[in-house]
Amino acid sequence: MTEHSFDVIVVGAGPMGSAAARHLAEMGVKTALVGPPEPDVKADHTGVFASHYDQARITRKIDTRKNWARLSQEAIKRYPEIASKGEQSFYSPAGAIIAGTEVGERREFVLNAQRNALANNVPHLPLRGSDLAARFPEFSFPDGILALYEDHDAGWINPRLHVKAEITAATKAGAVLYRDTALRIDDAKNAAQVHCAGGSVLTAEKVIVACGAFSKAEGLLPDPIPMRVYARTIAFFELDEAEAARLAKMPSVIYMPPDRPEDPYILPPVLYPDGRTYIKIGGDAVDIELRSNAEMIDWFRGGGDPVTGAAIADILIGLMPGLRYRSISYDSCATSFSPNGNPFIYAQTDHIIALTAGNGAGAKCADELGRLGAVVATGGDIPADMYDGAFAP
Repeated sequence: MTEHSFDVIVVGAGPMGSAAARHLAEMGVKTALVGPPEPDVKADHTGVFASHYDQARITRKIDTRKNWARLSQEAIKRYPEIASKGEQSFYSPAGAIIAGTEVGERREFVLNAQRNALANNVPHLPLRGSDLAARFPEFSFPDGILALYEDHDAGWINPRLHVKAEITAATKAGAVLYRDTALRIDDAKNAAQVHCAGGSVLTAEKVIVACGAFSKAEGLLPDPIPMRVYARTIAFFELDEAEAARLAKMPSVIYMPPDRPEDPYILPPVLYPDGRTYIKIGGDAVDIELRSNAEMIDWFRGGGDPVTGAAIADILIGLMPGLRYRSISYDSCATSFSPNGNPFIYAQTDHIIALTAGNGAGAKCADELGRLGAVVATGGDIPADMYDGAFAP
């Protein structure tokens, strides 16, 4: 058994955890980052999973929620710094649309987004009707839709490469990376200990638990965290080279349809590790809660729900009637939600801090979430002049 001592240990080497480790290390804090690598074969993996096993997540400054809009703005402005320090580009400035009906029950979605965009001075172009169709002829939005188009500091990020850049920058600044799984955290009088599957026992004055959905796992956080984890299915439309080239300038899309229960998000054509190019769509209508580690692992190992996948695929076919695709496939993911819609960034004890609950928006602003986790771990507070409400239960 190997023992090592640090000032802060970050458990979870995903988007939030790797960002927290970078900020801590650059503050001069003796930092360890603990987390296993991505499994080689998802279907055979029996351990924990992470949220960054993907090639594309939407990034944008406009959001219907004030805090998430501000979190995104703070993170996005540091993308060039992260890429430079981490020696890895991860951001594609494809632009982004957030769209919804201006009338009826669902109108507040896009109207709130517009209010936040104006309040935060986010440059954007409002598009409706024929102007929207002329600007983006690949889409066929119904009548009554307002689309807010960001052509600057918006598009998509590669979460795998984002995490890689954060980890490289963190280790360059002095953080120590343990490619291992934390089995349990013991909270003692003067310190906390992280027991790893490989036999290492790491000791620190503070431990940040940033394990996404698996932050709920027994043995990590001393207090049960009131976070709900929902199973999600995503659909992938495989494109040939010609169709990918035709849609090369397509933006990312967040859409609230006026006549359907889903809230789809759509990524433009992205090249995946299998050598194929896909358009991805997600946005389930039904929340199926995953309550245990075993349920989460089983879900991640599977390929999603084909009925749900077919429903969201139908949305894309309706929105892009001219789309030429080779095949449609499905996969599984999960989202973690707090009761009040804010992320959890708070100390549960004198030594253990929770950093989780991305609320379906955490990837693009993970660097700011990690920074705030580092602030709390070093005795600071989340700035009230920047963010509203509680970041704790």
